[in-house]
Amino acid sequence: MMKKFWMALAATTMVASPLAAAQAEAAPHREETRIVKQGPHGRTVVRQTTVIRKDDHRRWARGQRFDRRYARDYRVINDYRGYRLKAPPRGYHWVRSGNDAVLVAIASGIVASVITGAIR
Repeated sequence: MMKKFWMALAATTMVASPLAAAQAEAAPHREETRIVKQGPHGRTVVRQTTVIRKDDHRRWARGQRFDRRYARDYRVINDYRGYRLKAPPRGYHWVRSGNDAVLVAIASGIVASVITGAIR
């Protein structure tokens, strides 16, 4: 009885995981809305077009592995006092990812601290 339950659970998980991944990948980076109305003489007229760009920068969290390929506007911050940041401990350095300051371990790349909006 228990073996059937675990087999059914494994099968369901294997079927559902690609569907969830496909939906996440299909999420648009741009969202566009249009208002189309019928004009005179049967012509279609676009009255309003709105384009919304999604905020696509990465949100870093403590304990994640930092990969600079996913960091927007990546730079190592050598002048941390200019950004009002504390001195990094030995073996760590501050890096910039968008407007965020991220304290990263040099050897492992593990995120130790994130200060959002620190860089203007």
